[in-house]
Amino acid sequence: MGSWLYEGLLLFGVVFISGYLFGTLTQTRNALDNRLALQTFLFGVLAVYFVWFWCHGQTLAMKTWRIRVVDLQGRAISRQRALGRYLLAWVWCIPPLAVAYVGSMGTAGVSGVFLLWVVIWAGLSHLHPQKQFWHDEWAGTRLVDYRPAG
Repeated sequence: MGSWLYEGLLLFGVVFISGYLFGTLTQTRNALDNRLALQTFLFGVLAVYFVWFWCHGQTLAMKTWRIRVVDLQGRAISRQRALGRYLLAWVWCIPPLAVAYVGSMGTAGVSGVFLLWVVIWAGLSHLHPQKQFWHDEWAGTRLVDYRPAG
């Protein structure tokens, strides 16, 4: 969980800079203008961020917490596998968003459902035989403890 929080802090900067760049280049004056284009752009920026770092084994947060993402044989993952892992990692967002959509919830309700679902999703990893997240199982990857020699 600590790695998630640290990653979120780092991603705040990535999203902020990317959003500022998008707004400047598109001359967007209102946050609701070009919303879908901005969301698509940020989805792509995050894909590039994670795929690049995962192909090299770890993001900065993963390095700090000594976690590495590898394939099932313990090797570095390919770009295709990293992209698959990125897309599958978004699957866990679908249930709370569907509940929020069907329930016509406000921001507080959506936030509450999303937070509850994050706790449930993290808990579901304990049902996996190796205590991995299910998107890692589906992507053919796993997170391992990594302490460099030296």
